[in-house]
Amino acid sequence: MIVLDRALLRRFGAIAAPYWFSGEKRLARGLLALLVMLLLGQAVFAVLLNEQTGEFTSALAAQDAPRFWSSITRCLGVLLLGVPVHAFYYYVRDRLGGHWRRWLTYRYLEAYLAQQVYFRLDARSGIDNPDQRIAEDIGTFTQKSLQFLLVLAGALLQLLAFSGVLWSISRELVLFLLIYTTIGTIVTVLLFGKVLIGLNFYQLKREADFRFSLVRIRENAEAIAFYAGEQLEARQIERHFGEVFGNYLRLIRIQLRLNLFQYAFSFLTVILPSVIIAGRVLSGELEVGRAIQAAGAFAAILAALTVIVDNFDSLSKFAAGIERLDRFARFMEAREGGEEEHIRFSTDTRVRIDNLTLWTPQRERTLITGLSISVEPGGSLMIVGTSGCGKSSLLRAIAGLWPSGRGRIARPPAGEMLFLPQRPYMLLGSLRSQLLYPRELPLRDDDALRAMLQQVNLPGLAERFGGLDAELDWAKVLSVGEQQRIAFARLLLAQPRYAILDEASSALDAFNEERLYGLLAASGITYVSVAHRASLRRYHRRVLEFGDDGRWVLYSVSHGV
Repeated sequence: MIVLDRALLRRFGAIAAPYWFSGEKRLARGLLALLVMLLLGQAVFAVLLNEQTGEFTSALAAQDAPRFWSSITRCLGVLLLGVPVHAFYYYVRDRLGGHWRRWLTYRYLEAYLAQQVYFRLDARSGIDNPDQRIAEDIGTFTQKSLQFLLVLAGALLQLLAFSGVLWSISRELVLFLLIYTTIGTIVTVLLFGKVLIGLNFYQLKREADFRFSLVRIRENAEAIAFYAGEQLEARQIERHFGEVFGNYLRLIRIQLRLNLFQYAFSFLTVILPSVIIAGRVLSGELEVGRAIQAAGAFAAILAALTVIVDNFDSLSKFAAGIERLDRFARFMEAREGGEEEHIRFSTDTRVRIDNLTLWTPQRERTLITGLSISVEPGGSLMIVGTSGCGKSSLLRAIAGLWPSGRGRIARPPAGEMLFLPQRPYMLLGSLRSQLLYPRELPLRDDDALRAMLQQVNLPGLAERFGGLDAELDWAKVLSVGEQQRIAFARLLLAQPRYAILDEASSALDAFNEERLYGLLAASGITYVSVAHRASLRRYHRRVLEFGDDGRWVLYSVSHGV
């Protein structure tokens, strides 16, 4: 259960504090100082306006025309200065919030994309919808942080500015305010605090789950259509929305109780101050204008003292957002470890594996036992075996993406290796960017790129879609076989020292598959590939075959290319 306590404040500080000591600290602190000055100007403006309101009300009651018009003139002067103060306050606040959000978003993105954190996020991590946490929760955090900080600062300034005014008019009102607001704050926090914060936390989670279920339909539209799985998808989406709606009903029931208390609490303050000072006004001891001034001061101090009561709904949502960002940050900062056995990595000019054992993620089953093998520069290795024997797991281990294992793996630096998965990644961008991904390669002339498309048997592809700079959703425009040929074109253009292929030609016919492997074998790139067709063995010098229970055998191919 999430509660408003010191632990929550520490989590808030861990997220918020780094920005104010970052490279942008001078800008951030300067804008914050300007905001405090504008807040002070607002407080002075409110006191002066309240004073003049009481003054011209008394002048009206006394039928004193010169006094009335003099007060109206001063009131207009106060407004002339006060309006720009209010307008610039919101501009500076939003600008500071925008800079803070940009810095914090880049920080989370850097951590999210480092050390394959995005890959390690799964159902067991307990971190749902990282996209929402980066895209929405950070924006809410920075906006609400500034809002509550400035609300508290403004409340303190109002309290200081109006306390003297109200004390000079009615000490009874001051004492009443202190007792009344203390009781209201305690009741709000104790009766509504834990429940409302928890419900808001789960509402954010369930809204994100519902939105993700809709995104999955868009991403897997073709497969769902082939299976005619619309009814099952509809039931799953309805279930997610049912959870959203059910939690929402519980949330608004609690908010109803909170609103009943808040409105009763607020409306009573309209009546009670007048009741307390009515005797002095009716006896003539206190002018009507002074009573109006007291009422204004009372309202300002009340707003300052009841800032938690008035903003508790927003505060509970803010606390839920802090918890989500804090859990996300702690997961990203966590390092793999804590196990007695793990794979040790080193850098080398070749791929060398020593006494490697791999398990499934929860160690239910051993995939590979005691594997020792070396792939020298200029060599080639084909990995074969039945489904589920650990072929792809070995490639992931070489890439550093498979945590369950022990032994040693030496490999070239990441910039000298290129991995081709079975389902190629098609980024959002031009056809040119598809061919050059993922490296920032020197600009190649169009003729060279078109010649490469010709080599991988995609002639006329650029012309068909409007040229090399055409930007389309390539994952939907191209078939899987065409995407795999694009991936081979990337590989041949990049010319890494080593290539790791995980069934990278599985969607191709035998002719195109052999054509691509022929190009790869002639390129001088050292490669390790998982493949199934026996005809591809002649493009490899050695074959590593996995059997059951982690056993393996390595042998040479007599007709390697």
